[in-house]
Amino acid sequence: MTSSPAKPLRVLILGGTTEANQLVALLANDPRFDAVLSYAGRTERPTPPPIPWRVGGFGGVDGLTKYLRDQNIARVVDATHPFAAQMSAHAIAACAIASVPLLALERLPWPRMAGDRWIEVDDFVAAAEALGASPRRVFLGIGRMQLAPFASHPQHFYLVRLVDPPRAPLPLPGAELIVARGPFDLAGDRVLLVNHRIDIVVARDAGGDGAFAKIEAARELGLPVVMVRRPLIPARDKVETVGEVLRWLGHDELPAERGV
Repeated sequence: MTSSPAKPLRVLILGGTTEANQLVALLANDPRFDAVLSYAGRTERPTPPPIPWRVGGFGGVDGLTKYLRDQNIARVVDATHPFAAQMSAHAIAACAIASVPLLALERLPWPRMAGDRWIEVDDFVAAAEALGASPRRVFLGIGRMQLAPFASHPQHFYLVRLVDPPRAPLPLPGAELIVARGPFDLAGDRVLLVNHRIDIVVARDAGGDGAFAKIEAARELGLPVVMVRRPLIPARDKVETVGEVLRWLGHDELPAERGV
């Protein structure tokens, strides 16, 4: 009598990051896993992944709990952006209710290095206030959802870089908009800051390589950076690499040339 093959492990990946995409690529062709990727919907035209995917929220903790149960999800990997604190908190609560193991794939914060002139603040309201009363030329590399606090400080010139064209006018009259998708490089961001005569940069401590170029460029040019600290997220199991996630899922060790 032959035994029936084991059912693939149902995995929900909460994505929106480079690391999530790397994980998806490694699981896509492995028959031991039945993975689905969920995008938050912040990016309007995400690249279609090689596994089933969905876009948008779940309807809070209750909605996510129902989804986990209805879809027979066995594991959840939270590979969302470090500033997606609400989604991460919902995942922690829903997984606890549904008794589904959860692991966060959380990239390290950016290291502060010699030559950095960081003004560290706790939120975007404080970041706007840290610009001061005198007019300045400000580069905002923080995403469209965090622009509103800067509208109360219209004395500054704002250069805003977004991934997608905004559907509505920016809350910053007179701001200059650049639509571009990373990763960005040091040479390009240095030219950007110089050509627009930027004298201060506002950034969120996203970590990773894709948006770090503006921090390096500011360091080289001697510009101050208002750095928004990461929001607090309740305690959870977390790792820093895709390889550690694979081991948690029970994936075999991959050849070194696969880059894990």
